[in-house]
Order: sequence, then structure tokens, then C-alpha cells
Amino acid sequence: MAETLSYIETLQEAIRKAHGCKSIHVGSVPVHEAFQGKTVWDGTVEIFDLTGHPKAKQCFAWGHAAHDTGNEVRIVTVLGLPPVKSALDAVRVAILSEAKGNR
Repeated sequence: MAETLSYIETLQEAIRKAHGCKSIHVGSVPVHEAFQGKTVWDGTVEIFDLTGHPKAKQCFAWGHAAHDTGNEVRIVTVLGLPPVKSALDAVRVAILSEAKGNR
């Protein structure tokens, strides 16, 4: 029987697969992003320190329900490379990327 991964472990596995490095969870930050008075994202961003990545020292990650089905969880990972310096920056970059169709 396969071991069930915790939420943090699931994010760490996604970071490893997407960016080829190990990560250590260092914190959680609530983020609320609004545009023209409407909430476009509200949730908690997990912050990870990276080991073994050639450029980035941090990664921001979270999971949310997929917009099209709502049944599966979509994992988002954003490296802490300019212009991304904070959890809010990571959310903004992910929103813009998704809006442009770059999944």
C-alpha cells in the first residue's frame, strides 16, 4: 500500500519534479490579491528554501482546485527569481501566466 503524502510533502515533490532540486519548508503566508475590487486569489502560499538549484534560493508553492473541473488539485510552483521576491509576487506571476495561457 502506497504511503499518502502530506500537503507539504506533495508540494516538495512537485518542486523536485518541476525544478530538479530539494526543498525545505520554512513558512506559510496568507495572500489576498484583488483586482478592481474583486478577489482574484485568496489562500496560503508555502515558502521553501531550495538546495541544489543553480539560480534560485527559494520557491513559493500552493495547491488549488482546478478551474475547469474543481475536482482535482492543481499545484503551482514559482521560483524566487526576479521579479519574484515575495509570496504575493509569486501569486501575481502565476495569475498573469495563467491569464496568458502559459500553464
